[in-house]
Amino acid sequence: MATGIKDKVAIIGMGCSKFGERWDMGAEELMVEAFEECIVDAGIGKNDIEAAWLGTCFESINVGRSAVPLSMTLRLPFIPVTRVENFCATGTEAFRGAVYAVASGAYDICLALGVEKLKDTGYGGLPSFVGSDSGSLTWQWFPNITAPGSFAQLASAYGAKYNVSDADIKDAIAHVSAKSHANGVKNPKAHLRKAVTKEQIKASPIIAHPLGLFDCCGVSDGAACAIVTTPEIAKKLGKKNLVSVKALQLALSSGEEMAFNDWDCTNFMTTTKASTMAYKEAGITDPRKELSMMEVHDCFSITELVTMEDLHISERGQGWRDVLNGVYDMDGEVPCQVDGGLKCFGHPIGASGLRMIYEMYLQLHGRAGDRQLKDPKYGLTHNLGGFPAMNVCSISIVGKYE
Repeated sequence: MATGIKDKVAIIGMGCSKFGERWDMGAEELMVEAFEECIVDAGIGKNDIEAAWLGTCFESINVGRSAVPLSMTLRLPFIPVTRVENFCATGTEAFRGAVYAVASGAYDICLALGVEKLKDTGYGGLPSFVGSDSGSLTWQWFPNITAPGSFAQLASAYGAKYNVSDADIKDAIAHVSAKSHANGVKNPKAHLRKAVTKEQIKASPIIAHPLGLFDCCGVSDGAACAIVTTPEIAKKLGKKNLVSVKALQLALSSGEEMAFNDWDCTNFMTTTKASTMAYKEAGITDPRKELSMMEVHDCFSITELVTMEDLHISERGQGWRDVLNGVYDMDGEVPCQVDGGLKCFGHPIGASGLRMIYEMYLQLHGRAGDRQLKDPKYGLTHNLGGFPAMNVCSISIVGKYE
């Protein structure tokens, strides 16, 4: 009988590069920057690592289709290295590979690293996900789609279903962005570190109504990584106050959102299902009371708002009220984007999931500096890749080892 992975795997080291317009570095240099912090934090040598996973999404403009660049860049000792990609969940997918390998007993110590170099692509945003080599994700399904346009429809549908006025929607999503920017000021590794008022956000140019400039996350360059092992080995290495993995869940669209009329574009079915499974695996029965903090996929401010309901924290149709009431502020019931989120880090796709876990790890060890929360116990991260009508969702929950 499957029992999940709760407390079977401990994180013994993590590292994260500075995110931003890293014109001075390629993907390989970003890997090294994150890895050097991680290996020192873990207190082990490279020869102790038995297998590794590399997460990167746009291989043609980064490190290529193979996992060899990770092995060669870090001079890993002729060990198995696997490259993974799963849209915006790519970083967490690399983490999942390393965690499952340790939990299975196949290896004792594994590395997960995610990296993406996007500022050199020549695009203002992300390169296209669709095209001749993308299988079923083709222009036949998504003619003329844009990410801001599709997520703006999420906001319009949400307002129509729950009778929330345009003014209230704009006020709530402005609060989401202002909160994240206030948190990002305190993070030296964030791309954007300037506070922005709700008035400035509301007055910014419209990208796709009701989403303005400050409601959309940018792209950046970055890398993040983790080294994992069993709690027993971690203790033998002298590690104390262990951070362990409580749950890892992944859910992908089945196609019913696009193919049938039951889905109304006000929620993400994948998030609802993945979070339900993650809470069960972690033994959490009341996430609003038990979660200490969250990092969620705020590619657009409306996404974060709707995610609060899909994570079963806010009631359906009430997420916007909870946002305005400060539930997700740094001093609220469930602080969200305590490091500034995608809004302040940008979104180098392969790195984002691991960057989120990195913040949870720092918080649980009491090493988050000016943004440190008081005695956190559980931290949740959430990635959402694709579009509202077709997406992949990954959920991780980490916490203090019991």
